[in-house]
Parts: sequence; C-alpha cells; structure tokens
Amino acid sequence: MASPPPYLLARRLAHGAAIAAGYASLGLSLLITFEVVARKLFNFSLQGVDEIGGYVLAIGVSFSFAYALLHRAHTRVDVLLTRLPSLLQAPLNALAILMLAAFSAFMLWRAIETLKETLEFGSLASTPLQTPLWIPQGLWVIGLGVFTVLTVLLAGRAVKLLATGQLVALDREYGPRSTDDELDEARKDYGSGTAAEPGRAGS
Repeated sequence: MASPPPYLLARRLAHGAAIAAGYASLGLSLLITFEVVARKLFNFSLQGVDEIGGYVLAIGVSFSFAYALLHRAHTRVDVLLTRLPSLLQAPLNALAILMLAAFSAFMLWRAIETLKETLEFGSLASTPLQTPLWIPQGLWVIGLGVFTVLTVLLAGRAVKLLATGQLVALDREYGPRSTDDELDEARKDYGSGTAAEPGRAGS
C-alpha cells in the first residue's frame, strides 16, 4: 500500500493533535472540578493544578495551530485585501502563507533551542511538583513541529499555484474566510448531521 502524500499525512497529524488538545482540556476541566469540590467539601487540595493548567494551555495551543490553519481560522486583517482585484489578492495571500511558514519555522527553532538548554541543565520547575521541564517543552515542540511542516507544505503549494497562474484557486484556498464560506460550512455540517440521523438513510 502506497504511503500517503506529505500534505495528507500532515493534515492527519493536525487533526490528531487537535483532538489530543481537546481531550487534554477536558481532562484539565475534570481536574479543576475535583479540586473545587475537594476544597469546598473536604478541605483538601491537590498540589499543582494551576501549574498543570499552564502546561495544558501552552501545549494545547501549539497542538491546535495546525488545525486552525487548515480551517483558515487564524485572524486575518482583510479590510483592504478584499477590496483589491484578484490579480493583487493572490500574490498577497501567497506572501501571507510564506511569512507564516517563516515565522512558524522561527518559533520551532527557538523552541528546540529552549528544549536543548533544558536537557543540558536538567531544569526543573520551581514549583511544588518540580516538573522536569523537558516534558511540557518536548510536547510543545511536537505541536510547533506539526504546525511548521504544514505551513511549509501549504506555502509550497501556494507558490506553485501562483507560478502556474491559478489565482482563483489560490484565493479560494488561502484567502480570508468570508461570511459565505462560514455559512457554507454551517450548511454542510447541518446537512451531514441530518443525513446521519436514524431512519433517514433510505429516504
């Protein structure tokens, strides 16, 4: 069986990372709930819930970057862009993804350097848990790595579309999400949910 293309593999990694971030947030919510109930009813407190919450937040964000990119959910200031002709919009959209790829690579580089220093000195968190910092930082690097791989692949595709003159496709795939795009996505989600209802398959 042939291996999936790099973009498809990166897409699967992005979705898997987003699901992992969601479950981590759910676990943190349960932990916080237990902490609140234990403090109120039993005068008992877990140590380090706030520290774990910080780790989950940082790691969850890095794990969600790639998923947000796939769905064009990152914030774009498009006040002027949408008023420009397509001949100008397409190169600017390509430039935007190229700059994002460069920035993601920079973030990954700095994260790796931080992790190297942590491993070199065996750094521990100055908290009651004394967490070995390589654990949250390593997961943080993994999330940024998935994001960087995806941005580089998407930047390469954007350059290819621009070079071959496929400006409409470039704007459609890399331009800011419009209200119509969000409505279309909502209709698709509603339609797929309706189709999945019991008893509708044969209608």
